[in-house]
Amino acid sequence: MRAFFAKLSLVALLVLAVFPARADEEVTFEANSPLTVAVGGAFRVEFSLNAKPDKGSFVAPSFEGFDVLAGPAESTGSSIQIINGSMTKSVSHTYTYVLLPQSAGTVTIGPAEVKVDGRTYRTRQLPIEVVDEGDGGRSQQQQPQSSGSGDRQDAQSQIGKDDILLRAVVSRTSVFKNEPLHVAFKLYTRVPYVNVVPESAPSFNGFWSQDLTDPNAEQVGRETYNGKVYETRVLIDYLLYPQQVGQLTIDPVEMTVVAQVVIQSRNADPFFGMGREVLNVPRKVKSQRVTVTVKPLPDGAPASFNGAVGSFTMETNLPAERFAANSGASLTAKISGRGNLTFVQAPKLQLPASFELYNVKTTESINASTTGITGYRQFEYPFIARAEGSYEVEPLEFSYFDPQRMEYVTLRSKAMNLEVTPDASGGGDAVVMQGRGMSKEDVRLLGEDIRFIKLGAAQLRTVAVPFLFSAAYWIVLVGILILFALVYMALRRQIRESQNVALVRGKRANKVAVQRFRTAKRYMEEQNRHAFYEEMLRALWGYMSDKFNIPMANLTKENVREELHKRGISAEDSQRFTDIITRCDEAQYSPVESTRMSDVYSEGVNLISQIESVIKR
Repeated sequence: MRAFFAKLSLVALLVLAVFPARADEEVTFEANSPLTVAVGGAFRVEFSLNAKPDKGSFVAPSFEGFDVLAGPAESTGSSIQIINGSMTKSVSHTYTYVLLPQSAGTVTIGPAEVKVDGRTYRTRQLPIEVVDEGDGGRSQQQQPQSSGSGDRQDAQSQIGKDDILLRAVVSRTSVFKNEPLHVAFKLYTRVPYVNVVPESAPSFNGFWSQDLTDPNAEQVGRETYNGKVYETRVLIDYLLYPQQVGQLTIDPVEMTVVAQVVIQSRNADPFFGMGREVLNVPRKVKSQRVTVTVKPLPDGAPASFNGAVGSFTMETNLPAERFAANSGASLTAKISGRGNLTFVQAPKLQLPASFELYNVKTTESINASTTGITGYRQFEYPFIARAEGSYEVEPLEFSYFDPQRMEYVTLRSKAMNLEVTPDASGGGDAVVMQGRGMSKEDVRLLGEDIRFIKLGAAQLRTVAVPFLFSAAYWIVLVGILILFALVYMALRRQIRESQNVALVRGKRANKVAVQRFRTAKRYMEEQNRHAFYEEMLRALWGYMSDKFNIPMANLTKENVREELHKRGISAEDSQRFTDIITRCDEAQYSPVESTRMSDVYSEGVNLISQIESVIKR
């Protein structure tokens, strides 16, 4: 057997030596895309060159009529073929775009340009028929206009129309005004994915909204929808309180989901391997529009009703019902329960004319959940009685509408009988006015034109130095100006950073990766191999995408290595990243466990920690 292979090798060497190699090949530049695509369905356009292009010479068409989701993603390759004794070496360079049609009709993609050794080459125009989404199945049956993009098109065709869905799930569609409802924007998937990119923010016109989304909580599960089993994840979570009556609309939310598809490469050489390839495929999804019917509250609301809806209780407390004139007292009313507590107002307190009521102080403890708002609001009524005597204070009243009982409910405190004793500082002659105790020797007009004569020596006191324009005044003023300048600069910096999407993504990259590592660890403890490796890939690729501001659709091992090199990361650590990704890809779809999950987890966490420490230096 060894002699046979030795002879075979000798023959091959003789063939290569005898027949000359054909190095010169005609330069071709081709554009490849499907003939038919569906509105709302992303597809790929590839511009393939069989030579090495001049640096920076590629000029893409305008792509009018399409949204560019990703691109250009550049890839290069080379191959050697021996046909009838002639050896041919070929080089390929491909520019790939991911496009999304804007509307139905026939749209033409113009020619792209590139230069090779100073000479310009152009592709032909590509007419593409864009059909309505209902006819989208036809696009998968069409053959591409040229070969070479078959792998990408195969990946697109493997994702069915119902494999990735985004739904707005509401707790109810008919409520009273100010009655809560819960809405969750939930992702339904039947294929693995590595990232979700929001394209539009939720809009709740006519609603008061409370964001319940917790980035640290993994709200995942499995559900059956339309007879199919999906992996689900809550992406956006809100509690809504309608503020208007009628038909209110919850607008759709749009997102791009980067799915992972395993395909058999058409260009694979079966002699050297199976040619399996994992591709990232972006898919835009959009939730449905939801209409909510908001009913008006019934007629016959009590006079003490101020818009509270839910179920409540009221507790009142007055520490003492007997106190001296000119001394302060305080009544508290605590309203607890479930409902629109945020809008609950202080019940009106009616006090006798000789009482002075000051501003009501409000404290609260409110918790929001998917079922509504619970907690309490406490109102403190500080007051001062200015004249002695016995007084009866009317009860506090608080009314609310109970949607379960379909009726208004009024809560009343008990009546308060107050006993105001004479002011101890002024004795029996004390007469109170304008917030301070005064005796008959003080000047006071009592409905007559006779005034009391002051007795005894006059009391003199030192007049305080005016604060205005004093040294202390200027010190305080300068301090306020400096503090204002510091706050202004801090706010400006925060606004600039929040507007820099790349900077925000880079700052939160490590935090998001740590959260995903925690999820992967949970899957590892549950011995869920497929979910573990999928989450590890999501953590690693997602970190690189956020940290270096590279779109997920353009992420490749080569791009990451280049970016790591620019940031001062060693070649050894760059290779570690490539090795971990390869091991995760292979282990995720391999039926045989060849890699310990704990090893992959430890290496991934340590690698991200190492990269963070180098970049932050």
